[in-house]
Amino acid sequence: MGSVSSSTQWERLIEEGYQRLNTNPSTPEELQQLKQFFTSKPNGLFARIQQILREAPPEEKRVIGKALNALRTAYQERWQAWKTVITQHAEVQAFPDPTLPGVWTTLPGLTPCPSHPLTATLNQICTIFMRLGFWIAEGPEIETDWYNFTALNIPEDHPAREMQDTFYIRVDDPPVLLRTHTSPVQIRVMEKMRPPIRIIAPGRVYRNETVSARAHVQFHQVEGLYVDRHVTIADLKSTLNAFARQFFGPATRTRFRISYFPFTEPSFEMDVSCTLCDGKGCAVCKRTGWVEILGCGMVDPAVLENCQIDPEQYSGFAFGMGVERLTMLSYRIEDIRRLFQAEWHWRVQPPVHVPVSPAGFHQKMRPEEEKPTEADKKE
Repeated sequence: MGSVSSSTQWERLIEEGYQRLNTNPSTPEELQQLKQFFTSKPNGLFARIQQILREAPPEEKRVIGKALNALRTAYQERWQAWKTVITQHAEVQAFPDPTLPGVWTTLPGLTPCPSHPLTATLNQICTIFMRLGFWIAEGPEIETDWYNFTALNIPEDHPAREMQDTFYIRVDDPPVLLRTHTSPVQIRVMEKMRPPIRIIAPGRVYRNETVSARAHVQFHQVEGLYVDRHVTIADLKSTLNAFARQFFGPATRTRFRISYFPFTEPSFEMDVSCTLCDGKGCAVCKRTGWVEILGCGMVDPAVLENCQIDPEQYSGFAFGMGVERLTMLSYRIEDIRRLFQAEWHWRVQPPVHVPVSPAGFHQKMRPEEEKPTEADKKE
């Protein structure tokens, strides 16, 4: 009777061993626990079967020994496979995720250097608009007359077309020039895509200006475009109000003044309450309490037609802002030329307002939309 009981016991242990071999440990801790289950002494599985083997009748020892050796071989093979997989997984987990925002590293004893003010401001602007549902589009800095002027409804006698305002690379037909704004990106996108379109176009632009404290031959813009059915001025105002409050702070006040641009109708200039004097009046805002930050308006139907979009079916709004201007407001910089010089104190000078943490604006994807609040729509 004892022999029958012993036989049943070792068979049950062998079966239990194979069942455990069918599990898949996923961490080093689980792998160690499995190793102890099989190999620990005196209560490990192999030790218990060996104890039965020593006490078994001679006629059963050959059978038990053969089954034990087969289980040991299977365990060793699975152990090596588990160890390889878990080690590789741990190495992958330890490697930095290349899709995450960058982290500053430096040598011991040195202070990490933050982004240049222009870069930080540009990242912040793009991050805010990506949260509002816009995605990033880019285009060439060398453009043709069609994309830079004609398609944007800018007439041939407009001053911007003259050589004293624009850098021409070639004046023959077709003229080639350095783009004066990032609006050509909007035309290129509308030619290739059908509405709905919701983009921002950041980038460097060039104008034939006399370099001074307020002007430079190169600067950066972020322009935006939203085209869809039933887009109204209310959508324009609510979007830009949401941007202003996220960029300058929740207490920021805004206003829109009638203006003129060839590619929008109607057109507006957007002002925000001065962040330096809280709207009370100072030298920066010229004692008005307001600071102009961008131009905007509803896309002119002629521009939509130039891109083969039916203005009877679709409407849209566009806006454009200078990154240098917002940077100068944020960092209290009075001379634009300083932004293009190597100044070590950029490492430690913080912006006036608290910026949104940039997430890296080179992600060309459609982000999750963040709808404007009710307070933005009432503005």
